[in-house]
Amino acid sequence: MTEKKQIGIARALSYYNYFPYLYGFFNHLGIEIILSSPTTKKTLSDGSALVVTETCLPIKVYVGHIVELVNKGVKNIFVPSIQSVAHKIYNCSKIRGLPDLIRNVVKGDFKIIEATLDKSEKNQGLYEFLRQTVEPFGIKDFELIRAASKAGFVVQNNFRVMMQQGLSFDEALKYAKEGKVVINRKNNDEAQGAIHVALVAHGYNIYDKKASMDIFKKLSQMGVVVHNANQLTDEQLLGGLSCLNTELYWANQLEVTGCAGHYLKSDLIDGIITVTAFGCGPDSLMVEDIKRKSKNFQKPLLHLTIDEHTGEAGFVTRLEAFCDMLFRNKRAKITRYMDTGIDVNEKTVANIEGIVSLKK
Repeated sequence: MTEKKQIGIARALSYYNYFPYLYGFFNHLGIEIILSSPTTKKTLSDGSALVVTETCLPIKVYVGHIVELVNKGVKNIFVPSIQSVAHKIYNCSKIRGLPDLIRNVVKGDFKIIEATLDKSEKNQGLYEFLRQTVEPFGIKDFELIRAASKAGFVVQNNFRVMMQQGLSFDEALKYAKEGKVVINRKNNDEAQGAIHVALVAHGYNIYDKKASMDIFKKLSQMGVVVHNANQLTDEQLLGGLSCLNTELYWANQLEVTGCAGHYLKSDLIDGIITVTAFGCGPDSLMVEDIKRKSKNFQKPLLHLTIDEHTGEAGFVTRLEAFCDMLFRNKRAKITRYMDTGIDVNEKTVANIEGIVSLKK
């Protein structure tokens, strides 16, 4: 009887960027993916117990997810070392050294499926990365690997299209895995009077509902329309980077600096919320740059820092205060327009007035 091929993947870090691709890739090869469960308090506790205190929250979460997979009895766990995603575009040292970290802090009967992606070096590109990934399963046929890669890109591209159309992460992933592309046909008139906020952060800091305290839901309950990096094309993100007169150096920098630059210059956006993990070196540099340059665009900016000790009450209070200010600013702006005789959509005024009155 042939042994079933299985691979464990942590629901953390690069999961939020590349899982649709990995799903298509492994599925094409007949390798079953075993995902860790969504982050819980225990996940955070297990991860935090194994690393030094100064380690950033995303790494603590990642370690906790690996511990869960090991406790489930998963024998092969995918722990990639993503050094650089393009020539001279690097990841932070913690992400680059994930296999060594897991090897040294997580004990158990499991094998690390370790593959290195380093596009700044020769012979460390995507196909070499994929070859290293599936070699432990006895798969060496290059044409088969290439076909699986194409299948992965189909799922990834469908996922991106749906995210750009405004579907939530969970919805887009669900449909992409089913091989579907569902377009979100929202009635734009319903959002005319709402406050529009750009949520600027890495995917793992906002899509992990435990780490982010389900920030999307909280903002939605406040009557806020949320925009983020996944709704933008690569060209828009690169344009945002140029807008802030910043060069690309860090991997995932586009979803922070590029995203911020694009939305800062957008007339649709009423305010910017940045979310970073405490102790993240690259993010602290990027957000400081965004804060400094955002003054030129005269858009309010709220910076939130998260770690395993972040209290939800204080987190929500800051969100509410910021959004309340945006609602009042927009109401004042509409009032000024009306005083000058400019025609303003009555539904827009009623929407703003109604929401602000509830906040008094």
